[in-house]
Amino acid sequence: MSKASDKINSQELYKAILTLKDEDECRRFFKDLCTIAELRAMEQRYDVAVLLEQGLVYSDILERTGASSATISRVNRALNYGENGYKDVLARMQERQS
Repeated sequence: MSKASDKINSQELYKAILTLKDEDECRRFFKDLCTIAELRAMEQRYDVAVLLEQGLVYSDILERTGASSATISRVNRALNYGENGYKDVLARMQERQS
C-alpha cells in the first residue's frame, strides 16, 4: 500500500469518528474498531492526561492508573509539546462540567 493511500484512509477514519452521534454510538464503534487492550491503553492515556492537567505528580498518577512511567512521560510530552489535542479536549470537557 502506498503512502498516499495511507493518508486517505486515516483521514476517512477521522471523518467517520465525527459522524458519531452520542456516547453509546461512540463506545460501540470503538469496541468494533479496537481490541480491548487498545481501548484500555487509550482510556489509560486519557486518564493520565486528566491527572497531569490537575497537577498530580508521576507517582500519584502511577498509583491511580497503573500507567508506566514511560506512558506518563509520553502523555506529559504530548500535553506540553504535542498537537494540543489533549488540551483542546480537556478544555471542552471542563466547559461541559461547568
